[in-house]
Amino acid sequence: MEKTTITMKYIAREFGVSVATVSRALAGSPHISKARREQIQQFAREHNFYPNAIAAQLRQSHTTPSKIIGVIVPQFAHYYFASILDGIEQESSARGYRILVAQSDEQYNTEVQICESFYQNKVCGIIVSQAKDTTQYDHFRQLIDAGVPLVFYDRICAGINTSRVVVDDYMGAFNAVSHLIRTGCRRIAFFGTTMNIEIAKNRLNGYKDAIYQNGLTPDDSLIIQCDNRQDAELITPNILKRKDRPDAFFAVNDETAIGILYATKKFGLKVPQDISICGFTNVSSATACSPMLTTVEQRGVEVGKEAADILIDFAEGKTPPEQVVKRIVKTRLVIRGTTRPLPEEPEK
Repeated sequence: MEKTTITMKYIAREFGVSVATVSRALAGSPHISKARREQIQQFAREHNFYPNAIAAQLRQSHTTPSKIIGVIVPQFAHYYFASILDGIEQESSARGYRILVAQSDEQYNTEVQICESFYQNKVCGIIVSQAKDTTQYDHFRQLIDAGVPLVFYDRICAGINTSRVVVDDYMGAFNAVSHLIRTGCRRIAFFGTTMNIEIAKNRLNGYKDAIYQNGLTPDDSLIIQCDNRQDAELITPNILKRKDRPDAFFAVNDETAIGILYATKKFGLKVPQDISICGFTNVSSATACSPMLTTVEQRGVEVGKEAADILIDFAEGKTPPEQVVKRIVKTRLVIRGTTRPLPEEPEK
C-alpha cells in the first residue's frame, strides 16, 4: 500500500485546524493548548514528520554552521564501530568539531528517533551506519531534502545515492577465500548476515567468485545466515556432523569466526589441520584465542576519519551540497594460526 506523504496541510486536515496552528504546535508555542500541542506533536512523531520550521533553521545555520556532528552507531559494543568512532572523533577534534553519538541498537524505530533528535538539535550533519532492522529510508530522505549533510559508513543505504565510506568488502572476502583455497581447502562454508545490508551481499559475492574463479563448485547448503558467536557455537556442530562436512569456514565477522573456532575444538577437531577458519574485522580478541585468528582487517579508524572529513567539508561549504562523495578503504588479509600455511613453491 502506497504511503501518504505527510505535510503540515495533511496534519491540519486531520485535526481540523489551520496550517499556522500546526506550525505553532510543532514549534512548542504556548499559545496552543498543551493537550492540542501534544496531540499534534505525537501525530507528527508517529508519521516521522519533520517540521519545515526546523528545516528552515537548519538551512539558515549553514551560514554559521554548528560545530556538532551527529553520529549514529548500530552497537557501541562492536569493536569495529568503536574503532570507526575513534577515527571520527580524531578527525572532528582536529578540525574544531565535537560529536554527539547515539546507538540505534540495530532497531529501525530507534534510528528514526535519533535522526529526529539530531535534526531538532541542529547538528551540522549526520554520520550513520544503518541498523540491520532498517528496510525503509524515508527518515534519511527527509534529512537530505532538508539540506542536512548525510554520510554513511560501513552499512550504506543502497536505496539512496548518498555520500559514503566503505571498505572493499568484496575484495576482502575474495582474497580471504582465495587464500583458503591456495592452502588446500576445497569445501568452504560461509557464515553471513542478513542480505538487506550491502556489506553482506558484497562479502557473499566475493566468497562465491573466489570459489568460481578457482575452479570449484559452490554448495548453497554451506551458505548460512549466522553473524554472532552464540549462534555460531550452536550451528557449527551440526555442520561438522555432515558426511560432506566443510574443511574451512569463512565468517562475516570475527566474533562469529571465534564461535566457530570454539565449537570446532569442542567437537574434537584440530584447527587448522582439520578445519581452517577465517574471520573479518581484526578485533582485539582475534589474537586472544588459540590458535590466533586469520582475518580481514577493515581499518576502522581510517573509515571514521574519512567519513568525518567528507561531512565537515559539506558543513563548511567546501563540497557542493548536491555532490555525492564516495571513498573506499582497502582491506588487508592478516594471516595467523587458524589457517594452514601455503604449500612451498617448488624450486626453479
